[in-house]
Amino acid sequence: MIEKAKSRRGFLTMGFGAAATLVLTTPVEAAVRRLPERSLHLYNTHTGESLKSVYWAEGRYQAKTIAQISRFLRDHRNGAVHSIDPRLLDLISTVQRKVGAKGAIHIISGYRSPASNAILASYSDGVATHSLHTEGRAVDIRLPGHSVRHVGRAAKMLKGGGVGVYPDSDFVHIDTGRIRAW
Repeated sequence: MIEKAKSRRGFLTMGFGAAATLVLTTPVEAAVRRLPERSLHLYNTHTGESLKSVYWAEGRYQAKTIAQISRFLRDHRNGAVHSIDPRLLDLISTVQRKVGAKGAIHIISGYRSPASNAILASYSDGVATHSLHTEGRAVDIRLPGHSVRHVGRAAKMLKGGGVGVYPDSDFVHIDTGRIRAW
């Protein structure tokens, strides 16, 4: 009888653990978990630079590649570099796959130094004074051949963070902050 109770308790514990894992896994995590490699092809609209890289392989993020991507996503106004949140890379990659976009993801804005962000915020109400761009947790993108509304819808469905759709400026803001949309 004791063995049977232990067995049932173990089964229930395992079941609750599995259920908790399913609940705590975001759609982005579920989408990238199955991939043997994660890669990005980026094009910076301000510098004209392109970068193709595998940033996750052999079961882990590739530190050297993350550093290259962080440099690529630097503040184009002053050259300041900040480490980029690897979850942001997963989010960018998943959005691209979700809409079926091929080719380079156009980067409008990656990291912004606090000084650059302050200048932009003084010109526009659309720039947050405490932007996640200043933490390496936000990017503004365009996927050529796909409307910003379509890209924004796909990003919102992933529930990976904040999503802002800017049709007049032709870009979508995505970040790894709390889930919200504008």
